[in-house]
Amino acid sequence: MKKILVANRGEIALRVMKTARRMGIKTVAVYSEADRHSPHVLFADEAVLLGPPPSAQSYLLGDKIIKAALELGVDGIHPGYGFLSENAGFCKAVKAAGITFIGPGIEAIETMGSKLAAKEAVKNYDIPMVPGTDQAVTNPKEAIEIARGIGLPILIKASAGGGGKGMRVVDKMEDLEEQMQRAISEAESAFGDGSVFIEKYITSPRHIEIQVLADQHGNTVHLFERECSIQRRHQKVVEEAPSAVLTPELRERMGKSATQVAEACNYEGAGTVEFLLDENNEYYFLEMNTRLQVEHPVTEWITGVDLVEMQIRVASGEPLPFRQEDLTIKGHAVELRVYAENPYNDFLPDIGNLKTYRPPSGENIRVDDGFREGMDIPIYYDPMLSKLITYGATRAEAIQEMKKAIDQYEIEGVATTLPFGKFVMEHEAFLSGNITTKFVQNYFTKEAIEAAQKDESEIAGVFAAWLMQERNAKLTMNVKREKSPWVNRNFK
Repeated sequence: MKKILVANRGEIALRVMKTARRMGIKTVAVYSEADRHSPHVLFADEAVLLGPPPSAQSYLLGDKIIKAALELGVDGIHPGYGFLSENAGFCKAVKAAGITFIGPGIEAIETMGSKLAAKEAVKNYDIPMVPGTDQAVTNPKEAIEIARGIGLPILIKASAGGGGKGMRVVDKMEDLEEQMQRAISEAESAFGDGSVFIEKYITSPRHIEIQVLADQHGNTVHLFERECSIQRRHQKVVEEAPSAVLTPELRERMGKSATQVAEACNYEGAGTVEFLLDENNEYYFLEMNTRLQVEHPVTEWITGVDLVEMQIRVASGEPLPFRQEDLTIKGHAVELRVYAENPYNDFLPDIGNLKTYRPPSGENIRVDDGFREGMDIPIYYDPMLSKLITYGATRAEAIQEMKKAIDQYEIEGVATTLPFGKFVMEHEAFLSGNITTKFVQNYFTKEAIEAAQKDESEIAGVFAAWLMQERNAKLTMNVKREKSPWVNRNFK
């Protein structure tokens, strides 16, 4: 490939372009009027205005993106994540235009885009599944019978869902009909598909995902796991690799299951297979994301593999340059998604101007971002400002690096998840590795926040007093030194 169009915005667009430039490939950016001066637009070799800020009038205009790609002689389109990345119709249209889609094939996107179809595709493999239905449910009476058979609590999930939309937990039978109608309505609104299904709700699981890579020559490998249990509203905020609890044997079994899921839909490129892990270390297949994940940098750091480069090479028809036995885990990496959200106000989005924006830097620090100081935070898109990733030889070192990086990250003008990240890094449950998807619900309470703020205030007061004492001591010592004969001999 000689030229790639990145059909996305912000940090992921910039991240893809950096790898492309390193590979000697020219890049084309697309942008909305709100992103006219964004870093990804300035970084690209060429840029195309799509339209007004709303996604439906810009980043979701697949036909307009393809037309621009044809006019500029683009060889491939990278969709990033979100927007059109898992849209089978867009993938089909790109290929019909004679352009390479840098991602999986249409079959994989369609199959794994429906949780029910995904279950059907992998049922012939020995992959543990959460007890539940394998067909859409629309009748509340039928849902009640299913719930009685499975046992409460249950989880109602949108078949075409993602990001926590169209998802409802039911603890009481009398709430089932209302929650089901809400899930169907939300699924229709978000995905245009009101199909829902029912699963047994695993109350306090860990969220473990496996990164897979597959080429066009029948080779499929996994690049180990990522721990993604720290979430709010069913969406991840803190991720790390590897997990603190997986044994080599469990890692091998989950890795094998992940590659089987990929093979079940003839997968090509980079994808992620997600599992739930219960308190007995029993795992269950959840879904497959047919794209690059937000948290892919932690995998890149512990394996040394550039996943975007692999996507481009696989899409170009190249075989994977390594086998499973060639891949090893080296060190530990942690990622914090820095959102423009107020963690002290139920993580509600916060918009405004980045009056101060100075990300940290260092040998063991990586920042993937798409903003610069002085920019406004648009209300039209996901509020993620950046991904802050740190690395260490051990988990403890990576966490310590993250704490330092958070302290060095200067952002003024909007509330962010940086304080939440610091809270997590210092919490005993996280440090011990004893975490579940209920971390926020169990630990990030109003009382805990107030206690942490009080501790910080007290620490600041003690430090200020100590600093004043040290300064006074130095002043006294300097006065004494002026009268000492040892000073003239350079003895101190």
